[in-house]
Amino acid sequence: MAKFMVLYNADVKTRDLMAKASPEEMKASMGEWTAWRDEASKTFKVEFGLPMQAVANVSSESSGPSDSPVSGYSTFEGPSKDELVELLKSHPQLKRPGASIDVLEFLSMPGLDA
Repeated sequence: MAKFMVLYNADVKTRDLMAKASPEEMKASMGEWTAWRDEASKTFKVEFGLPMQAVANVSSESSGPSDSPVSGYSTFEGPSKDELVELLKSHPQLKRPGASIDVLEFLSMPGLDA
């Protein structure tokens, strides 16, 4: 089985979105996410993850604020990238303006695999 990390991207910062949402809006949004997760769990092992906020960018030359659009992550273990991509097309993240989802596959490291 393949293992993937999914990065949720958005134009609106997660911290700002959560601060502006009413308790009812938060509950409704989480209901959509958990319903989607429950459906995805029929095919994939899902680790729900957490919201995230980019705070710094570090390179060998400098460091400073990050402009990364990453707003959260999840991990999935399952049959294939193609099946995961199909599932993600109905993800509630994509209802957000300017939102997208990146799928990254974990690769094995010879000599380091558990």
